[in-house]
Amino acid sequence: MEKTAKTAKTAKTATEQPGPPSAPELPLRERKKLRTRQALVDTALDLFTARDFTAVTLDEIVDAVDVSKRTFFRTFTSKEDVALAPEKELWAAYVADIEARPLSGEHLLGAYKDALFTALEQMSGGWEQRFLASRSLADRTPALTAHSLRHCSEVSADVVRIMADRLAGQSPGRTELRLLLDLMLAAWHCALEAWTSSDTARQDRPALLRHMREAFGAIPAVAALASQDD
Repeated sequence: MEKTAKTAKTAKTATEQPGPPSAPELPLRERKKLRTRQALVDTALDLFTARDFTAVTLDEIVDAVDVSKRTFFRTFTSKEDVALAPEKELWAAYVADIEARPLSGEHLLGAYKDALFTALEQMSGGWEQRFLASRSLADRTPALTAHSLRHCSEVSADVVRIMADRLAGQSPGRTELRLLLDLMLAAWHCALEAWTSSDTARQDRPALLRHMREAFGAIPAVAALASQDD
């Protein structure tokens, strides 16, 4: 659910997938799965960045990690899926937070925003570098752009459905829920553009959070401008 990013090298440190309990709390088998997953993401992003997404084969990815295709397909559905893993990790955590977050009809925009901050906090170390590399690939690869747009549409539909089900019989309705979500996402895109256009030294997570706070802080003024047309 993002638009632009600069090329960045992916982090080499193997870390656990965000969302589940920390690695020491997981059984050994699950920790191995998480390490394999991260190795596949890191390796794929390195190969895609160095040579181009279309030039790298699935065989090359699994050979570099020393796993089978069967192992790959236990975790990812395609090359596109692994290339966009950082983006999908973020929005999976976001949807999970929306499902669990206490809601009231008066503070839904705040819930949308707070869930995104919470999701970002859950991302593992080095996520921002992987994310930047992934978005740079998507910017120059039509197949990845299409896959990302489809994923964005699916996540938006899921969030609106979840919110509507949880607020059944209350206001607002689905149209208002979707417009609120789109407003939050527009501010997110503005924050991303500011973050990715900054120099490399400023492309860390604290900088992204600052840009998000600035963009979200502009929403009330935007809403006031919209109300002037009524």
